[in-house]
Amino acid sequence: MVMAEGTAVLRRNRPGTKAKYIQQNIRSDCSNIDKILEPPEGQDEGVWKYEHLRQFCLELNGLAVKLQSECHPDTCTQMTATSSGSFYCPAIDYTRHTLDGAACLLNSNKYFPSRVSIKESSVAKLGSVCRRIYRIFSHAYFHHRQIFDKYENETFLCHRFTRFVMKYNLMSKDNLIVPILEEEVQNTSSAGESEA
Repeated sequence: MVMAEGTAVLRRNRPGTKAKYIQQNIRSDCSNIDKILEPPEGQDEGVWKYEHLRQFCLELNGLAVKLQSECHPDTCTQMTATSSGSFYCPAIDYTRHTLDGAACLLNSNKYFPSRVSIKESSVAKLGSVCRRIYRIFSHAYFHHRQIFDKYENETFLCHRFTRFVMKYNLMSKDNLIVPILEEEVQNTSSAGESEA
């Protein structure tokens, strides 16, 4: 909605509206992670986490499509992030199954019958989804770095996801193996040194 003089008025979107609040902020400036993760006043935290996770899954599908050109069952025979942990399923299949499973859970009327308020028992399931989809980021980073870097430079998706899971304690810092947190700490300390 636009008022006279070109001043934009923000309002809660009606269900089914394509331009959601989170998506508007991403389109406005995908690198402004603080703004994207900052909930509007009065926003239910459980719903906020849920909506962000739905958005991450939507955007991760874009990364999965790009990975298909290089991540084949005969070359990436197991879902691995590092040399230690692996799952006995080709990485691209794991990616598809994980995103499909996340979509099924997040669209489940049993666990998420309302998008206005969410039961705490359902919110607790979000951490498990986060851990599973993070494996897609880590596999892409360690095994398909060029694709990861290009997609990340366009979307800041892994940066945003990492900050999101840390902000809401949805994953342990020890499980965040893509060195994004280290980059942010270095950038913050470099900025502090240059101001001194």
